Amino acid sequence: MSSSKRPEEDWISYRKRLLDPVSSSFCAAKWLDATIWLGHGGTASCHLPPAHRIDKDEVLRNPAALHNTAQKKKMRNLMLDGQRPSECDYCWKIEDIKRDNMSDRMFKSAQYSEGAIQAVASAPWETDVVPETLEIAFNRACNFACSYCNAGFSTSWAKDIQTHGAYQNMISDGAGAFQHDGAWAEPYGKLNEGNPYIAAFWQWWPELSKGLRRLRITGGEPLMSTDVWKLLDYFSEHKPPIILAINSNLGAKKDLMDRLIARSRDVDKLEIYTSNEAMGEQAEYIRDGMVWSEWTANVERLLTEGNLESLHMMLTINGLCLFSLPGFLDQMVEWKRRFGARRPGWSVNILRFPSFMSPLVLPDNIRHERRDALIEWIGRNEGHPLISDYEFQHLRRLVDYLDTVDTPHAGADNMDKLRRDLKSFHRQYDQRRGKSVSVFPDNFVEWLKTIPDTDLGSKQGLISGSAI
Repeated sequence: MSSSKRPEEDWISYRKRLLDPVSSSFCAAKWLDATIWLGHGGTASCHLPPAHRIDKDEVLRNPAALHNTAQKKKMRNLMLDGQRPSECDYCWKIEDIKRDNMSDRMFKSAQYSEGAIQAVASAPWETDVVPETLEIAFNRACNFACSYCNAGFSTSWAKDIQTHGAYQNMISDGAGAFQHDGAWAEPYGKLNEGNPYIAAFWQWWPELSKGLRRLRITGGEPLMSTDVWKLLDYFSEHKPPIILAINSNLGAKKDLMDRLIARSRDVDKLEIYTSNEAMGEQAEYIRDGMVWSEWTANVERLLTEGNLESLHMMLTINGLCLFSLPGFLDQMVEWKRRFGARRPGWSVNILRFPSFMSPLVLPDNIRHERRDALIEWIGRNEGHPLISDYEFQHLRRLVDYLDTVDTPHAGADNMDKLRRDLKSFHRQYDQRRGKSVSVFPDNFVEWLKTIPDTDLGSKQGLISGSAI
């Protein structure tokens, strides 16, 4: 894909030259990027705003409405008018730090050519657009149940709720995600029989494939989906000029990893995206289902045996990962040294939902301690030839975020509620998953103990047997 950012430009110069003349809030991703959860008919554009429902009746008439929803068109109109859509507050928070940080709207817009940006900026806001980058999920089947995920995106999380019931004694805006089994995400059953959104996708595919430049498949765990293997069959047979990217937790069984490696040799341009942000037993705690040694072995096996354009590491920055994040960055630099600068590349995505897992919920002394550890790592690695400016920019804006931002997102509850929920959640998570938060440093565990308990008088009450 061609970029609209010139090699000699810094990000602020790029924004002033190409985005600001359209408006002070313009973002090309609202037109040219989309994430669509086909299993239940949800979408966002890009992946950062909260998802909203796709009108089922509308896609039956117009399959392009999978992306061009009334909600997105309304937000496009606001952007063209220079207004800030509230759903995009992730970027506004970064830009409002006032330290010339690169927000995602700059990076995401720069993926597209100047011609593509000018075309959507000059078209009527209600025009249907074929995206150039598309992320889709066919279902929520997943073998992991990561702490910051929920049953709407993981069948393993659904099993937790179905077995143990809803998480109790939680009072903040993030509590609801842990009090349902996610059945809403699977309205057409595990096999997606009669799913109008998947039918609309294949109906739209002939037009979509002509304008699409990158197709990214997410989940759940995509390797567990039969639809994903059908799509891989299509790419193997037809060789479309589309970059195919797959999000995988890389914790799949050996036969699926074997199959992925074999199929990678039949796809012209295959990118793998995986997620992690911590080391060893702390990573296993955060990302329940992961076995650290197996995960690292799968990463190295893919880089050694697979036919990959690149491997990209997505870091979801929650409060717990900050303790071993510098060590994890060291691990990625070591892989870069062995396999190349883009093997892996990384991006840093700051968690906002659920609010009580935000790094901002940590007490000031711990948050500043972890900020300083990141500053030390950046200084120690400044100028490293294998680390891109983009990767350094992501780390610097995380430092600034920890330094200056007060709340995870607009509408988040106060810190007392968020901290109470953090304690309630981890006490129950430990009991349900057979884990212990004591794998994290003593100052964090001792601080958790000082947070007042919440007891709403539920049948379950607070679960015993935890380090907190």
